[in-house]
Amino acid sequence: MNKKLKVILSGGGTGGHIFPAIAIADEIKKRFPDTEFLFIGANGKMEMEKVPQAGYKIEGIDIAGIDRGNLLSNLGLPFKIIKSLSRSKAIIKEFKPDVAIGTGGFASGPALYEATKQGVPVFIQEQNAHAGVTNKILSKAAKAIFTAYPKVAGFPVEKIKFLGNPIRSNIISGMMETAQAKEKMGLNKDKLTILSVGGSLGSRTLNNAWKSHLKEIVNKDYQLIWQTGKLDYKDIIEETKDIDSRNIQILEFIKDMETAYSAADIIVSRAGAIAISELAVAQKPVLLVPFPFAAEDHQTKNAMNLVEKNAARMVKDSEMQEKFWNTLSEICENENVRKEMSDNLKYFAKPNATKEIVDEIFKVINR
Repeated sequence: MNKKLKVILSGGGTGGHIFPAIAIADEIKKRFPDTEFLFIGANGKMEMEKVPQAGYKIEGIDIAGIDRGNLLSNLGLPFKIIKSLSRSKAIIKEFKPDVAIGTGGFASGPALYEATKQGVPVFIQEQNAHAGVTNKILSKAAKAIFTAYPKVAGFPVEKIKFLGNPIRSNIISGMMETAQAKEKMGLNKDKLTILSVGGSLGSRTLNNAWKSHLKEIVNKDYQLIWQTGKLDYKDIIEETKDIDSRNIQILEFIKDMETAYSAADIIVSRAGAIAISELAVAQKPVLLVPFPFAAEDHQTKNAMNLVEKNAARMVKDSEMQEKFWNTLSEICENENVRKEMSDNLKYFAKPNATKEIVDEIFKVINR
């Protein structure tokens, strides 16, 4: 590349949109260290904090999504859209990017729309099995759409490139033998071990399920690594103090996820896009419990893609009481089922996603 590259990235609202954008920026920076980056985010959203922490400059625009819970609060939305389009237009006109990359979220709509109007090549990275509203609108003008699933409803099929989601590099490089990981975590290497993860805040549905079945865990002599999240942690510690907890590790947050994934024989998890991409790389049998209030129920759609390939089992939030323990027991007690699920997860494992996404971007902009 003869001249200094200038890249606009936009995505946010949740870590699932922000992290892939930062990962793509990091990969471009690794190849071309003098690249100039500018992120466009939504004022008041977490990207305004997370992006600068990652070492990148960000400009905020005043944009929000539709509030389905309070329709009256949407009256000002058209004015926000007009204002955010005007601000995005000014930012892009001044920055003069060579390429714009969107990873979903409110801000990427105005940012990428204005980029296309100014003739900037636009690329989309969609994390979920169901296209988000913003990315669906932008897909018509995109040069390519990078997905974590082979088919994503709402996108032109000819533009889809099934390359996976960018995930944390330590998940790829830090996986180790199961027995070694169990010993590192102070667990018995010969006992079947279940890892429960409910996202950074935890999952009350999963927490309640474990509280109901701790005696069964103890009776079966299984080991449980239970990430509760911040909200329920203290209450759970208090409520479980009388349980024989030699086989149960209760943790508010797991920083060393690669060791926890490695130590697990079975993983119980929500079905967020990045979580599923990490689980596919970990290749451990998984029971998914999708968060039912995710936009357009995309977590259920994510989970179903794995279930249809027999790469996971799924229990809906509403069915936890009657189905959770029986479904989990089927996985725990059948080694052939576990092996088949692990093997089938390989189809979704894309450890080189970030590198391959950036390769594709440069193929287009170098033409």
